[in-house]
Amino acid sequence: MKSHTLDSPIFESSDFSPGALFVVEQLQQRGFDAYVVGGAVRDLLIGKHPKDFDVATNATPEQIKQSFRNARIIGRRFQIVHVRVGREIIEVTTFRRGHEEERSEQDARASQSGRLLRDNVYGSLEEDAKRRDLTINALYYDTSSHQLIDQLGGQADVLGRVIRVIGEPAARYREDPVRMLRVVRFAARLQFDLESDTESAIASVRTLLRDIPPARLFDEWLKLFMNGFSAPTFKLLRRHELLDPLMGEAVSCVREGEPALDLQQLALANTDRRVAEGRPVTPAFLLAALYWPAVEASAEQLTVTGESPIQAIHSAGLQVVQQACQHLAIPKRFSLAMRDIWDLQPRLERMQPKKIKDHLAHRWFRASFDLRLLREQTDESGNNCSGFWIDQQKRYPELVGSARARREGRGEGRPRRQRRNRDS
Repeated sequence: MKSHTLDSPIFESSDFSPGALFVVEQLQQRGFDAYVVGGAVRDLLIGKHPKDFDVATNATPEQIKQSFRNARIIGRRFQIVHVRVGREIIEVTTFRRGHEEERSEQDARASQSGRLLRDNVYGSLEEDAKRRDLTINALYYDTSSHQLIDQLGGQADVLGRVIRVIGEPAARYREDPVRMLRVVRFAARLQFDLESDTESAIASVRTLLRDIPPARLFDEWLKLFMNGFSAPTFKLLRRHELLDPLMGEAVSCVREGEPALDLQQLALANTDRRVAEGRPVTPAFLLAALYWPAVEASAEQLTVTGESPIQAIHSAGLQVVQQACQHLAIPKRFSLAMRDIWDLQPRLERMQPKKIKDHLAHRWFRASFDLRLLREQTDESGNNCSGFWIDQQKRYPELVGSARARREGRGEGRPRRQRRNRDS
């Protein structure tokens, strides 16, 4: 076992949450090995305070559950235990064996392409480290002895700011193609570089992302784009040609130098800014902005065939959403909002006096207006449309988004409680 024990602790107990310290201590008192693992250790090494603390142990899920009053086993493909300590939820996992180890068909299965379908094969800490995806996430810390256990050089990669896949990259990507998205996500979030083999292997297996269920890809999309680093993530996805299997040609076809790309990048930067400022963000607006170039192009073709601008946008929006949902299982509450945001674009441009109050009160007026502003900033859409609506918002501030307020006041349309977003 490769470990590093320093004369003085690497971290103080105060660096860890009370829940993490309690879970590790309780498991160790019952005779099990237990460590804080993964992203929390990595973040502490680079001077960041972790959002979540995960624990790894040689106790089985059933033994973990029996060790705590408030614990429950979740998951089928990969069983974990959620232990509630006060307001904290500590995620506890049992050491797993690597995928190359011999195993029974009952315990683990893989698709013909090599993608892992179920993984509940328990092992040692050494085996657990090898089966993790990235070296920077294969770090274990004993909060009792203040010992850092580093099997695979993860500490050096953290300090060198390198993202490195454990094992042979292409094989690990085939086991789970979503790992390619995780690699990009960590590189963007941490501003680390990709190790050469980790980077070059993406080209040979990127199409395997098409085999991932759209529902899982949408969950990954949220992690990629809703956590405050969507702009650098988008650039990396474009560079490695992962946008097409993730979101489809409607987003990936935009070329360098086109105003449409400027619009997409500006929308991403604005979203990241809102996250940094602690302001609310919605997937509906960012999805609407990213897919807007495809909607606009399709609508232009439809107007040539005789459809009115309003009808053309509506028809194009329906078509683009249907195409998008073949890649991402976009929940209906977001896909309907996207279409509303698009439908309002030609209506805002008409600036009809009789419709001013109705448009201002629309629950998606603010998002639609923001998209209009982006369009004017990037493709020189004229006629002072945004100026007109800025004046109207000042004139009728009480109306802006009032339909949304009424709807949410009745308990409709409220965002669902977010599940814990694992990012370690």
